[in-house]
Amino acid sequence: MAKSNTTELFEALTLLAKEKGVDADILIEKIQTALVIAIKKDYPRSENTKFDIDIAKGKFDVAILKNVVETVEDEANEITLEEARNHSKRYNIGDVCAIKLDTKHFGRIAAQTAKQVIKQGIKEVERSQLVEQWGDLQNEALTAEVKKVETASGNALVSVNGNEVMLFKNDQIPGEVLTEGDMVKVFVSGVSANDRRPTLRISRTHRDLIKRLFELEVPEISDGTVEIKSISREAGSRSKIAVMSNNENVDALGACIGPQRSRISKICEELKGEKIDVVKYSDDPAEFIAQALKPAAVISVDIPDPEVKACSVVVPDNQLSLAIGNKGQNAKLAARLTGFKIDIKPESGFFEG
Repeated sequence: MAKSNTTELFEALTLLAKEKGVDADILIEKIQTALVIAIKKDYPRSENTKFDIDIAKGKFDVAILKNVVETVEDEANEITLEEARNHSKRYNIGDVCAIKLDTKHFGRIAAQTAKQVIKQGIKEVERSQLVEQWGDLQNEALTAEVKKVETASGNALVSVNGNEVMLFKNDQIPGEVLTEGDMVKVFVSGVSANDRRPTLRISRTHRDLIKRLFELEVPEISDGTVEIKSISREAGSRSKIAVMSNNENVDALGACIGPQRSRISKICEELKGEKIDVVKYSDDPAEFIAQALKPAAVISVDIPDPEVKACSVVVPDNQLSLAIGNKGQNAKLAARLTGFKIDIKPESGFFEG
């Protein structure tokens, strides 16, 4: 004998609940949400429904509710006393009559609709559980051990706090070659979903990895004495970080660079040689833009309208190439760091040849 849609549905739900470890009460709530949609298709004017669902026992009673009245004015939501007593002799005027529905009545389409909604609900529950599980670790830099690197794709399976997570090729620093056993820092950027289950999204190219590495390496940043104001990054090539000191006796740049460049060298090493320019932040946009263009020297910065966020910068002729950078990189990073569109011109007014 063929299984009913209801039996198939319950078997699927039971399996999903067992595999995913979803709480039964949460699952029942998702089932009811799906069934409301299915019932509305066949009883669009019915305002009230009742569910009695027990996954363990396979109990699956569904009913629509109607008020017992002397004269019916709304057939979708009212029933006469005579008709109500066909369902139970105990009903009286003013009671609410539960009219059980044959679950077969919903048919194949309703069952599929319920499954689809419930499966999506379980994905949402899984994602919430995963976010709760990782909690404070989201948006942090963690140490990951490379377990396996896929030859074809370049994706790496890594272990983070005992959990296996995929570090995709496009989230790896350009040019770096990971091998089994490597220990690297990754930034936990959030939770993403694939076809099977939600998973952590980790990255080594994320801009905020720079921020977290400086916080780990520079005590003055972690205790709030030195503040990171903005970051711009071309992963694997160059980054710029703007900092300021909240204590006049503490040099923000010196704290970040460290004695004999020890602190910044360690961060650059972690990022496979990526260069990092640490510049001084200023509330004065012109001064900040001049700082952002370092290591190039700046003669003047003209900002016609601060609201437009565009400026014209003049640099010595022999500093033009340095200010613009290879393939325009220095200028682009400075623009991202400050939020200004920067037009760079040589002091003589003529571009070098």
